[in-house]
Amino acid sequence: MTLLCGQTLLLFGLLGSLAGLLAGLLGIGGGIILVPLFLWVFNALNYAPELVVHLAFGTSLCVILPSALGSALGHRQRGNLELQQVRPLALGGLIGALLGAALAVRLPAAGLKGAFGLMQMLAALQMLLGSARPRPAGMGSAASGPLLAIGCGGGLFAAFFGAGGGFVLVPLMLLVLRMPIHLAVGNSSALIVVSALFGTLSYLYHGWQVAGLPPGCVGYVHWQAAALVIPFTLLFANLGVRLATRFSQQRLVRLFALLLLLIGGQMLVEVIAG
Repeated sequence: MTLLCGQTLLLFGLLGSLAGLLAGLLGIGGGIILVPLFLWVFNALNYAPELVVHLAFGTSLCVILPSALGSALGHRQRGNLELQQVRPLALGGLIGALLGAALAVRLPAAGLKGAFGLMQMLAALQMLLGSARPRPAGMGSAASGPLLAIGCGGGLFAAFFGAGGGFVLVPLMLLVLRMPIHLAVGNSSALIVVSALFGTLSYLYHGWQVAGLPPGCVGYVHWQAAALVIPFTLLFANLGVRLATRFSQQRLVRLFALLLLLIGGQMLVEVIAG
C-alpha cells in the first residue's frame, strides 16, 4: 500500500468530504473523521507505532485549518458569527491549543478520553431533553469571562485529540451560554481556525527534531497526506454551511446531540477495549 494507491485516495476523498460537510453543518473541525482515517493509513503504511498517533493528530489539525476558515467565512456572510464574542473565544482557544499540544506528546490519553466521552454523552442527553434553550432576546450577549473559559477548554481538547474542538465548544455555548444553535456553530467555526492554527504549529514544533519521521513529514504533520485531503474538506465545508441555514434550531440541536452520543460512545468503547 502507498499514499497514492487507489484505496487510499478513495478513503481520502470519501472521508475528507464527510469531515468537511460536518465542519460546515455543525461547526466541528472534522477530527472525529480525520484522526481515525490518518491512524488507519499511517498504520497501513507501516510507520513507527510511536509516531503514528502524533502524526495523525498533527495532520488532522492541518487539514481542519482551511476547512474551518472556509466555514467561518460562510457563516459570517449569513450573519451567524459575532466577532465580539469570537475574540475572547479565540484568546482562550490559543492558550488551550498550546497547552493541549504540549500535554498530548507527554501524557497517556486513556483516562482523559474516557472521562471526556462520558461528559459528551451527558451533554447530548441534556440537549435531547430540551435543556439547550436559547437566551431570550432581551438578555444581551454572553460575558467575556465565560467565553474565554469555553475557548480555552475547546482549544485544549482540540489539540489534545487532534480535532477541531467544536464537539466541546458547541455544547458549551448551547448549554452554558444558551446561544442559538446557528450562532454557536458559526462562532465555533471561527474559533476552530485559531485552535487548529496554533495546534498545528505546536505539532510542527514538538516534532521538528524527532528522528525517523517518514518522507513527506514536517514535524508531526504529514503535508503530503494533508494536501490530498484538503480539497475535499474545503469543497464540502461550503456545502455544509449552506445546509446549516436550512435546518431549524430544534433539528440542528438534535442532529448535533446524536453526533455527540456517537463520539462519546466510541471513546468509552475504545477505553474499555484497551
